[in-house]
Amino acid sequence: MSVLSGIFRRGSEPPSCSAVIVAAGASLRMAGEDKLYKEICGLPVLAHTLMAFEKCGAVREIIVVVRWEYLEVVAAFCRSYGIDKAVKIMTGGETRLESVINGVFAVSKDAGYIAIHDGARPCIENSVIEGALKEAVRSHAAAPAVPVSSTLKKVKDGVIIETIDREGMYEIQTPQVFSADLIKAALTNARKKSVAVTDDCMAAELIGFPVHITEGSAYNIKITTKDDLLMAEAILLKRDATGAP
Repeated sequence: MSVLSGIFRRGSEPPSCSAVIVAAGASLRMAGEDKLYKEICGLPVLAHTLMAFEKCGAVREIIVVVRWEYLEVVAAFCRSYGIDKAVKIMTGGETRLESVINGVFAVSKDAGYIAIHDGARPCIENSVIEGALKEAVRSHAAAPAVPVSSTLKKVKDGVIIETIDREGMYEIQTPQVFSADLIKAALTNARKKSVAVTDDCMAAELIGFPVHITEGSAYNIKITTKDDLLMAEAILLKRDATGAP
């Protein structure tokens, strides 16, 4: 049963949620290769990401933000892999913030909520998407997270100078989900102030709006290096073998 089933009265309309998939990065740590178009389990990384949102009943439409040279490539594999919810494929900006803004302001006017997700997280689970949306419906801003389990050290010039207390420390994942008006205002504010936000929660924090965390997943990895490609493929192969959603 969908985790959203308990928050709406019978007969009421579910929230209208648009997904913005951000896939316009430069893949600087992949030796010039674009990680989003490397194949795992026979499909490009980005295709796996889009298919996860295509299958999520809570998502009404998908906006894909890519580098200009991949516009036709992404349009072609959306057709090939049945990504019917991908209604717009946008060109990204010079920064992540500009790319997200391009996508967010392209969603349908009736979208009540916007889920912003890294294209490089192909192993996202439906329960994580819906869990973040459920909390966003309640509190207007939510993001999946997992607690930090490793010891954290602050390092300067290659030398440890401080041990960081990991109590209350979380690794924030995507999709980060917000009410549409909130995230549009927050991103606009960040751009106006020229703040280099590293994620969309930070934009909300800048206007003083609290972001609530939801349960993330250890499988919701972000592909950064070639080793991450192997790990993602192992996760997807295991999921196929067990039939997990």
